[in-house]
Amino acid sequence: MLRGMPRITDTPPAWDERTQLTTFLDYARDTARAKCEGVSAENARKALLPGSPLMTLSGLINHLRWVEYWWFQVVFLGEEDEGPWTDEDPDREMRIAVDFPLPQLLDEYAAQSARYRELVAAHALDTKAKRAVRNGLHVDLRWILLHLTEETARHNGHLDILREMLDGTTGD
Repeated sequence: MLRGMPRITDTPPAWDERTQLTTFLDYARDTARAKCEGVSAENARKALLPGSPLMTLSGLINHLRWVEYWWFQVVFLGEEDEGPWTDEDPDREMRIAVDFPLPQLLDEYAAQSARYRELVAAHALDTKAKRAVRNGLHVDLRWILLHLTEETARHNGHLDILREMLDGTTGD
């Protein structure tokens, strides 16, 4: 973790499949939040990569929040898509993130994560998503958890790079 931050762990409290999957997703989520600790409002909105003008700490946190919304609510539960993106602006969740304070985005992400923990606990891992993805395939909850862990971990690498470029802070 970041120097001076409490250590979070990827070691599950039990070794069944569900606990392992949810522990790794929570670890990735907690890592994303930890990488934003102590960042100024100005730095949270800075895009430092010339080829990626939407890549900000705020943008990435908001993106992670909305990615989970898409997979859990829209794909898994089959709810109507009410995300911020549009056909004309498919990355809008990253663009509008700079309009909100980073602590608000982090709080919303944490609250949403808690709701999704309850959703996952209430369904079997083999439960198929109501909405089809790629080629009509209905993925199961297990696949969604694995995908979200991969996506969050990948973006943690981006958060790591941005944080080091912003103020020199490094960590796990």
